[in-house]
Amino acid sequence: MDLLSLGSVNAAATGWVLTATVLVAVLVPGIALFYGGMVQRKNVLAMVMQPLAAIGVVGLAWVLIGFSLAFDEGIGIIGGVRLVGLHNLGSDVPGQEESGVALAAFVAFHLMVAVFATALIAGAGAERWHFAGYALFVGLWSVLCYAPVAHWLFSPAGWASERGAYDYAGGLVVHANAGAAALAIALLLGRRREWPEEGYPPHNLPLSMVGAALLWCGWFGLTGGAALASDEVAAVAVLNTAVAAAAGLLLWIGLERLRFGKATTLGAVSGLVAGMVAITPAAGYVPPWSAAVIGLVAGGACHAAVGLKMWLRLDDSLDVAAVHLTGGVVGTICVGLFASRATNPRGPEGLVFGGGAGLLGEQAISTAAVVGYSFTLTLVLGWLVNRAVRNRVRPVEENIGLDVSQHGEAAYHLVSEETRETSVKPQPGPSTPELSHPSALAEHVGASAASAKR
Repeated sequence: MDLLSLGSVNAAATGWVLTATVLVAVLVPGIALFYGGMVQRKNVLAMVMQPLAAIGVVGLAWVLIGFSLAFDEGIGIIGGVRLVGLHNLGSDVPGQEESGVALAAFVAFHLMVAVFATALIAGAGAERWHFAGYALFVGLWSVLCYAPVAHWLFSPAGWASERGAYDYAGGLVVHANAGAAALAIALLLGRRREWPEEGYPPHNLPLSMVGAALLWCGWFGLTGGAALASDEVAAVAVLNTAVAAAAGLLLWIGLERLRFGKATTLGAVSGLVAGMVAITPAAGYVPPWSAAVIGLVAGGACHAAVGLKMWLRLDDSLDVAAVHLTGGVVGTICVGLFASRATNPRGPEGLVFGGGAGLLGEQAISTAAVVGYSFTLTLVLGWLVNRAVRNRVRPVEENIGLDVSQHGEAAYHLVSEETRETSVKPQPGPSTPELSHPSALAEHVGASAASAKR
């Protein structure tokens, strides 16, 4: 079967997966804005640029080799190379042929998931990760780490799937995988200059709120689309995502209120994301009341992990490991507890519903394997990249800010009120420029600012 041939394509399933693909694509600008608002003003463009760069690097890597390593039958630990470059695509791609989803839609959906997973790692190295080092790292990581882990759990031919482990939409493949890598990156890069003595508060929380809103919307595509059908399982997965997000948000701000006396907007969006991360591996397997429990547990666990990070003085700058690693592990283990065949007849039965402890054991084994593999391989790849192009920016570049030192741009061009008043008010005399022309106004403002500095 050719990539574009119709075959026995289910139009409804394909249409839903294409819609979900667009929603998953929204996650990348969402994470870019979410991260961008939480860094210093001088680093916001660099922080936005890194997740966006993953679109180019990982997108091409996925088409060239990543999809084949993830979904070609291959062997238990990695897929084969028969589908390299999307050549030789047949009707025997495990995980797709039974769904009736058009193969191109299946490839595109998982491409967006791969880009999102890789973009998450950027937050761990915020404000000090050299752009060239980041771009080279994510290209290698997407092929050597993400694709094999996706094969283990997303492909029926993977060793974890064959053993009976379940990851509905990426609790391990996306979140624990990226979170473990983020932990390794934070260790490799070291702490930011003067952190934690300097708190480096977010420079633009409304920007982060916009990013969180995009994440909330896009996440419904991630969990709903993973069903590969517009059916009851997809509907329950979307509902569970909303329930877990709500529970995580409320638990996080409740803890803030108890500990500090105030609930913060940053805490609200952190709890929202924690709940969605934790429900990702379980969304299509558990009933809604279990989704609420999972969201609550994740909100508390991730909140505690952020505090532990501070106690350990580990500069996981934007809490990627604290939220995504912790939340992914919590959600994956909860599959072993709360999965119910009444929710999904094709899914497993968890311990709470009489399924025994076997599934719980398989979930734990898979979790340990993914976290250990991702953390170790990231250390190796980070060392190699540092030898090739350098991982961390120089101190002077970090001091100037990554926007200027890495990209030659500035996000904001701010003028003080004093300078503004003196620069835009026409001065008497023949030398006053014609301020009605934009270029003349800009030149006059620049000259006035320079004069004020002197």
